[in-house]
Amino acid sequence: MKLNYPKKERLKSHITIASLFTEGKSVSKYPLRLVYVPMDASEQSEKIKMGVSVSKKNFKKAVDRNYFKRVLRETYRLNQELLLNHLDRPYAIMFFYQTKDRLSFEEINEKTIQLFHKFIIAIANDSKES
Repeated sequence: MKLNYPKKERLKSHITIASLFTEGKSVSKYPLRLVYVPMDASEQSEKIKMGVSVSKKNFKKAVDRNYFKRVLRETYRLNQELLLNHLDRPYAIMFFYQTKDRLSFEEINEKTIQLFHKFIIAIANDSKES
């Protein structure tokens, strides 16, 4: 499987982003948080639409925020197989870095893997309830 993060997988829709914040569910693994909402399968050709966010409150300089956004996108790109192999319908997800701590790439990557496992369990539980 190709490990890439093409433009068509990027979360850009203002309507979808708004629905993430109003009706989205969340899983956390400190310092990361993932907010997700299922999308209509008929509308989407991609299984995941993903966006990242780093708080201006925690990192005042844009250079620092952009660095952590790049790291989050890279950890997603390297570990997206975990998600794609377990999804039965398309999801919009937003990935947040929520601390002032400057973790290394390896630490963030490890936390991302744990977060993705937690997300897989959460969507499995959601589908059982439906």
